[in-house]
Amino acid sequence: MGAGMSDEDRGAIKELLTAERESTLAQIAALSRDVEEFVETSETDPPEDEHDPEGASIAWERMQTTALLENARAHLAELDDALARLERDDFGVCSRCGGTIAIERLMALPTTRTCVTCAAAAEHRALR
Repeated sequence: MGAGMSDEDRGAIKELLTAERESTLAQIAALSRDVEEFVETSETDPPEDEHDPEGASIAWERMQTTALLENARAHLAELDDALARLERDDFGVCSRCGGTIAIERLMALPTTRTCVTCAAAAEHRALR
């Protein structure tokens, strides 16, 4: 069993990941519909006037929605990867040092791949 995790911890993590995956799929569906609406609207409405105060907000909303959709898809990939690691029994093993990731960290951030020590070191390096 990966990282010495109990069956109870493993079940709780799987439940968290599965619920988060379902929520993310719903978010992707909703954002995809929003993007489709922007595309349909742009095909039927005349081009935006760059001096129109509403035109700028429509373009901004379309870009923001597209970015949110990309982020949700990336998060779904992280969730799928975490579920695969859980099945392979290498879930809860730090990808940097090979040590055990604390169950508390996994419960808070179930897609994490690093222990607190390695995550802090990476953040410290990024701040330099």
